[in-house]
Amino acid sequence: MTVDIVRPGFSTTVEALRLRTWQLGSGQPTAVLDQFTDADFKLVVEDRADVHINPRDGRFYLGWFPHGRPGTDGEGWRLAVTGTAKVPGYHASFDTETPVHIVAAAVAAVIATFQPR
Repeated sequence: MTVDIVRPGFSTTVEALRLRTWQLGSGQPTAVLDQFTDADFKLVVEDRADVHINPRDGRFYLGWFPHGRPGTDGEGWRLAVTGTAKVPGYHASFDTETPVHIVAAAVAAVIATFQPR
């Protein structure tokens, strides 16, 4: 009979323990804002530099708050879609330091469902 002796600890490689690089910092908001057309959406810029975007029917909303949305703890982006009488709406928010490509991907996914009547 043979017995396997298990050594304490764990087995790994130097490569597996190597530090990785992650994108940090918000980036340029144009990656998000350039997804909207003047024909379908209106854009309002406030004196604080906050940007508000919605379509003519008002059921979609995107707000960009470069210095944080007032009354929140650093909310930089607010995305909301109003529901109907039968289906509830939803919202998502991202803080001011969320990389813009993540926000752009979420916005693109929502815009892909937008269908003018």
